[in-house]
Amino acid sequence: MIPFLDLKQINAVYRQELIAAATRVIDSGWYIHGEEVKKFEQSFADYCGTKHCIGVANGLDALILVLRAWKELGKLNEGDEIIVPANTYIASILAITENKLKPVLVEPDPLTFNICPANIRAAISNNTKAILAVHLYGQLAPMPEIIAIASEHNLLVLEDSAQSHGAEIEGRKAGNWGHASGFSFYPGKNLGALGDAGAVTTNDDELAQIIRALGNYGSHKKYENLYQGVNSRLDEMQAALLSVKLKYLHKETQRRREIAIAYASAIKNPLVQLPISAKLTIEELCSHAFHLFVIRTKNRDELQKHLMDSGVVSMIHYPIPPHFQKAYLSYSYLTFPITEELHRDVLSLPISPYMSENHVGRVISAINSFNQ
Repeated sequence: MIPFLDLKQINAVYRQELIAAATRVIDSGWYIHGEEVKKFEQSFADYCGTKHCIGVANGLDALILVLRAWKELGKLNEGDEIIVPANTYIASILAITENKLKPVLVEPDPLTFNICPANIRAAISNNTKAILAVHLYGQLAPMPEIIAIASEHNLLVLEDSAQSHGAEIEGRKAGNWGHASGFSFYPGKNLGALGDAGAVTTNDDELAQIIRALGNYGSHKKYENLYQGVNSRLDEMQAALLSVKLKYLHKETQRRREIAIAYASAIKNPLVQLPISAKLTIEELCSHAFHLFVIRTKNRDELQKHLMDSGVVSMIHYPIPPHFQKAYLSYSYLTFPITEELHRDVLSLPISPYMSENHVGRVISAINSFNQ
């Protein structure tokens, strides 16, 4: 059986380095807000090209804390509207509503799966204060256009970079486009911890200072609390493990791109629509981090069963759009035809940096042999 993502296989590559890092943390006797966190924060900021990286407990907290910090700065107020793609994972929207802000859902581009600039423009109102740009599946949203729209209307831009570690446009990486960005290091991400972890990147000194305090009980100095904060901190153990894995991220991203090129070149089944990234030039393709390789088909259930019968595990990201979730019943009256169609059609194929050529070939053969 070809797994969708074999984390045991991935982490085995740097097992000894991970053990050494974990041992170093255990032996240090210091487990929160120590040198390992400082080291990783600096390394990841350098990787993204930003001034600041603030480690937090998870990717959702990263988004929540940025929006909360903007409220503390008076840049956002309760009820303000935040434009967000309708087909995103629900965490993007949870971060908005957790701050008592209003998500304004807009349709994505059906080819890239990312938010459509024209639809952003159409959704802007007097109450719009920010755009939450989600880099879905590892491909950056059209950030030059989004930044231009934001500048024109004096809007904040928050990147949801949970799936896009290392993705870039014209050499500028995810996390270094908007006013701030939230990253997830959930174990299945391209840069994954061995547990939950996340980070915020930004070039704004004041914003970084407030986020760091908010995630530490609202404290900028021990026993002094400027804000009614929360406990959301990247711990020393996860930071040390992430520092090990960060060294391999570029190499692993290159391998993901190689697999994507192989899929795009060899999958010929007319019942399957390849992602638009499959039609990009090599230069453009190399800007995509390929957290996921997502195809579309009107015969998704049948294809997924065929793949499983052929020994290939696939996944659906995501089966239910946010506006149809029970958590957001108040949005269920809305209609988003493109989003709803995508959620019915998308299927993610295995794309792991340590997949063998044999496994890649078997996935391709299984797709091409499907005949509904």
